[in-house]
Amino acid sequence: MTRVEILFVPPAASGDAAFLAEATDLINRVYADAEKGIWREGTERTTVEALAGIVRAGELAAARVDGHLAGAVRVQRLATGEGEFGMLVASPEHRGAGLGRRLVEFAEGWARDQGLATMQLELLLPREWEHPVKEFLRAWYTRIGYRPVRTASFAEEFPGLEPLLATPADFVVYHKRLSS
Repeated sequence: MTRVEILFVPPAASGDAAFLAEATDLINRVYADAEKGIWREGTERTTVEALAGIVRAGELAAARVDGHLAGAVRVQRLATGEGEFGMLVASPEHRGAGLGRRLVEFAEGWARDQGLATMQLELLLPREWEHPVKEFLRAWYTRIGYRPVRTASFAEEFPGLEPLLATPADFVVYHKRLSS
């Protein structure tokens, strides 16, 4: 029987070099596939240092399947009052088994526990072509209750990262109202 556990990574783990390396590698591998063609070759989603800061802030939850790291999600409270999840990953070996949905449910539960009424996510989309993974995610997020509320140019919102793009891109901000 497979045992799945999703827990916040304790801030003390920001000094755990082995965990940070494993989690950074997982995030970068998943994003390299999920965003292939959107970023210039070799662009990484995160670094060990950036992930250590997220862990130190108490914003990273990890999914373990039978004790092994299989997924992660970042959650945070936005200054505008919404909860937000991002950096959602499930290892390729565990895709299609509901791990992504469980991570989203964990993030939404966290937001409810914080008294937040809305959960937000951002989805990066190429402007001039359809990316199959992004189209899958757009449909999936819509099925689980997320609705687009705003579209913005990635280059205008994040000018420092724009040179890393391989194609013009927008990001779509989605919201979901959370019931208690």
